[in-house]
Amino acid sequence: MKTIRTTTVAAIPSRSIAADTLKEAILARGRAVLDAEASAIGAARECLNDAFVGAVKAVLRCKGRICVTGIGKAGLIGNKIQATFASTGTLSYSLHPVEALHGDLGMIHGDDVVVALSKSGSSELVELLPRLKDLGCVVILLTGKTDSLAIKHADFVLDIGQTAEACPLGLAPSSSTAAMLALGDALALTVMEQKAVQPEQYASYHPGGALGRFLMKT
Repeated sequence: MKTIRTTTVAAIPSRSIAADTLKEAILARGRAVLDAEASAIGAARECLNDAFVGAVKAVLRCKGRICVTGIGKAGLIGNKIQATFASTGTLSYSLHPVEALHGDLGMIHGDDVVVALSKSGSSELVELLPRLKDLGCVVILLTGKTDSLAIKHADFVLDIGQTAEACPLGLAPSSSTAAMLALGDALALTVMEQKAVQPEQYASYHPGGALGRFLMKT
């Protein structure tokens, strides 16, 4: 009897297909987040107006320090903005809104300019801002809601625009915080340019680490 040989094609393991599908899903989500946050920054750019000019001038005229305040994720973004102010030659400090209402108001002076961050404009800042105004502080508010309670106590309102959060549920602050961070950087770095901060001055604020070593060599 003649034996007939057959050739079989090995099946592609389903595990490999699943891995490829997972890889594409992960990359797609990552790209979607970056696209959403880039779009949010673009929306904030389109919202720039005379209020931004006024805010920059207020910081330049400030005889005291820049107080940056916010709660939750906005507060964490505020900490980075405050650090950018400080590292570029503008005296600044961070203030937690709740702690301010429990004694830390004592660190604020009427000559200070306050940069407040709140997407909704309806957080604990609503209770804090009137007290800051009573002290004589100029208030700059970064917000996504320009008809909120907080804007009643702000001298300059910087609109971050209205874009959906990049979170899959549309809930976790992501696009909004990206826009806040970018707008805060725009404020601090425009002030830096207007103050004509020179490389040697910048170097004096960064004596340590790789950046300090690099700056000291140049």
